Amino acid sequence: MNDILKSHIALFFANLIYALTFTLAKDIMPDTIQPMGLILIRVLGAMILFHLAHRFWVKEKVKRKDYGLLILCGIFGVALNMTFFLKGLNYTTPIHAAVTMTSAPIIIFILAVIFHREKKTMPRIFGVALGAIGAIVLAVYGREFETGNPKLALGNFFVFVNAVSYAIYLTLVKPLMTQYHFLTITKWMFTVGFIAVLPFGFEEVLLVEWKQISNKIWAEIAFVVVGTSFLAYICNIYALRKLQASTVGFYIYLQPVLATLVALILGSDQLDPVKILASLIIFVGVYLVSRKGKAIGP
Repeated sequence: MNDILKSHIALFFANLIYALTFTLAKDIMPDTIQPMGLILIRVLGAMILFHLAHRFWVKEKVKRKDYGLLILCGIFGVALNMTFFLKGLNYTTPIHAAVTMTSAPIIIFILAVIFHREKKTMPRIFGVALGAIGAIVLAVYGREFETGNPKLALGNFFVFVNAVSYAIYLTLVKPLMTQYHFLTITKWMFTVGFIAVLPFGFEEVLLVEWKQISNKIWAEIAFVVVGTSFLAYICNIYALRKLQASTVGFYIYLQPVLATLVALILGSDQLDPVKILASLIIFVGVYLVSRKGKAIGP
């Protein structure tokens, strides 16, 4: 199996994890743990896992000149990204959040063209547009939007800020991939992220009634820490070694598809022509974004 195929498989599993996180994290907040408390638990758990993995498998030091970029990656890729996602999800609905996240691949594509001079080919531009259309149709179709929530707009705005932060992170971290092992990068990113969120989440962690937490919620917390914060980050940053930042970001469009597949497997949703068509549109978009073609413009 070649590295390009492995990278695409890694992205598929990362976004499967993210698709599940919309619902599982919403289940934890705010009744069991407040958003900032969950963020601190999530970042602390992942930081410990990355430090252990790095200690056993990687012997590598970071050059002094690269610490500034790593700090920025930690701020945008961990602290701001996670904070605005979970705070936003606490106010909005999983469906609203999924639709708002469709802005991320577009932002990532624009930033990658500007800063990494990725090719502006017509197939890639058309693929991004197709992905957005398919993801929005799949996320909205057959689901009622919540009304009467005074904080809904604020929640959607927070999720959008999260999308912008994630786009900036993918743009910043790409140059580091050619110099360091992905575990080295994630170890320092989460260390920076932990320091940044500690003052804001410490009090909320102290308020948690740990003895009252059910086994179901414990399992969901473990999934958010190990799955969303550890495994998904490894998969994403592994894929960045061989794929363009915009391709990695484009996989966000698959999240509604994967969420639908999970619902079908669990028997909580049914397959119909609209879902099939929307999913096909997204997969065509993935293919077009991954294609190489003649660049347009300067």
